[in-house]
Amino acid sequence: MAGDDVARALAEMGPRLRIARERRGVTLADVSRATGISSSTLSRIETGRRKPTLEVVLHLAGEYGVGLDELAGTAPAPAARPRSAAPHGSGDDKVVVPLTRYVGGLHAHKHVLPAAAEQSGRPRQASHEGYEWLCVLYGRLRLALGEQDLVLAAGDVVEFDTRIPHGVANAGSAGPVEYLIMFGPQGERPRLRTPPSTGRGAGDGRAPDEQ
Repeated sequence: MAGDDVARALAEMGPRLRIARERRGVTLADVSRATGISSSTLSRIETGRRKPTLEVVLHLAGEYGVGLDELAGTAPAPAARPRSAAPHGSGDDKVVVPLTRYVGGLHAHKHVLPAAAEQSGRPRQASHEGYEWLCVLYGRLRLALGEQDLVLAAGDVVEFDTRIPHGVANAGSAGPVEYLIMFGPQGERPRLRTPPSTGRGAGDGRAPDEQ
């Protein structure tokens, strides 16, 4: 790997470790007890404030049941499977595509959940420090946020403090659900700089011949 590739892999490893931990449904305290690595160290690694050593990565890869190539982002894309062979939909088959280098501030990534042949129980929830902005691109997403149960369609947007227990699942069986997440590990969040339009006419964005 070239120098830039190594730096990118290390920068993206923290969020991949967080995703792997959440897929296992364990907290930082659980992992700390199992591995002997302090919760504060694990938190700094997940948020990109500390680079993990090879020893730490080996411990966490074994604890989460993932390969080093997956954590480094060098695993080959999985082969397409027949729809009947993938009846999960619990989040274990989730595909995550990092969209930023995770050098601080907001992290952006795209998630794809496969179709579920049958609906399972309420999505497994997790909580952690930070703030999340989520936008559904395609399909229907079930979000269990605290005591609330929401079904989001394409174009729906939610934002929430990730210290509130939350979990997601594909709410449909016709196809996958795709959504974007922007996550601020220190509570960072997107800032709206343009006020919403208050009327039509000169400021409605239409070309002159359309008005």
